[in-house]
Amino acid sequence: MRPSLSSCLLLAAIAAAACSRAAPPGAPIPGAPSAAEHAAHHPAPNAAADSAFAGLQTRGETAMGVDQYTSSHRFEPLPDGGRIELQRDVHDPAGIARIRAHLREIATAFGSGDFSTPAFVHMQTVPGTRVMAEKRSLIVYAVNDLPRGGEVRMTTRDAEALAAIHEFLAFQRSDHRVAEPKPTGAARP
Repeated sequence: MRPSLSSCLLLAAIAAAACSRAAPPGAPIPGAPSAAEHAAHHPAPNAAADSAFAGLQTRGETAMGVDQYTSSHRFEPLPDGGRIELQRDVHDPAGIARIRAHLREIATAFGSGDFSTPAFVHMQTVPGTRVMAEKRSLIVYAVNDLPRGGEVRMTTRDAEALAAIHEFLAFQRSDHRVAEPKPTGAARP
């Protein structure tokens, strides 16, 4: 199947935008992942899904305000909930500030049962969000700043809400093509 002209133009525009935002050449950024570490969290996509993934990345940039190709996501299930981490891979103080603002916005939205941002990014109702919305009073969302971004920590004592959080995080890992986290076995603060 040949890609359409509009698909090729969209991919060219995304590539040009990504190149225009690349970090200037120079010394490695302290604390930034190496190319190998980044590749481990962003496995190579299969050819059939390239255009769908490019669309996801474009919508993610629109929603989050930062280039998804130079940012790293982690979606970690924990015994009492889980965490969503988003950090820049490049030195970008404005991007770091935008990530932190975005995470505060989604923590507030999720706490009120609004999951429209992930629905927009993924172009579907994200698994787990219906129950998370219904059980919103039983889930606590806390935002923590990290060196190059931040995290939203989700905690609950409700078994059904916990299962929904884990379902939500598993879907996010899959759709964002993020590697499975190593089990920690303990809740994080």
